Amino acid sequence: MTEQERKVKAEQRERFDFAVIAGWIPPGERVLDLGCGDGRLLRYLRETRGVSGYGVEIDHESILGCIRNGVDVIQMNIDSGLSGFEDLSFNHVIISQALQTMRATEHILTEMLRVAEEAVVSFPNFAYRANRAAIADGHMPVSEDLPYDWFDTPNVRFFTIVDFENLCGRLDIEIRERLAFDETGQPVADDPNLNGSLAFYRLGRRS
Repeated sequence: MTEQERKVKAEQRERFDFAVIAGWIPPGERVLDLGCGDGRLLRYLRETRGVSGYGVEIDHESILGCIRNGVDVIQMNIDSGLSGFEDLSFNHVIISQALQTMRATEHILTEMLRVAEEAVVSFPNFAYRANRAAIADGHMPVSEDLPYDWFDTPNVRFFTIVDFENLCGRLDIEIRERLAFDETGQPVADDPNLNGSLAFYRLGRRS
């Protein structure tokens, strides 16, 4: 898949992804968006939910995109943690389809729930049936939600819905809500680990 094809497909799904996340964000909240790319999600939340907040990004070109989108952005390496932010300084912290690019996964999830009341996480489910079929056919999957070839992917982690929920249990993180969708954007209720291509989670600390 070429870079232009990836960009077109990403733009086609963008509004859907953003709307799902926005459904969990009450109006007027303070939001931190980790791995925010060019800031389009935060701009969408500002325009539709009236939020305030910051994006966090390390890539220089993406930071320039944030500036063009009028989004306040902080350049930092998320893998190093969020030590620059005080406890509970945000209502929500979001990491949208970027957790699989992080190395310090456990630390990031713990830090997210230190700096915010709730976390919203979305990621491609590696156990989706189309991905299983590709591996059974002898090659790494390329799909709407995993759009990169194996040799140029930014992803360093490939995990499943079951893997993620097991990790949340080990970290004593409460799963407050989960949504899963197939590649057409249809919600999945039956066996989401098999039938869900993209997963969304609303997380909190156990009381």
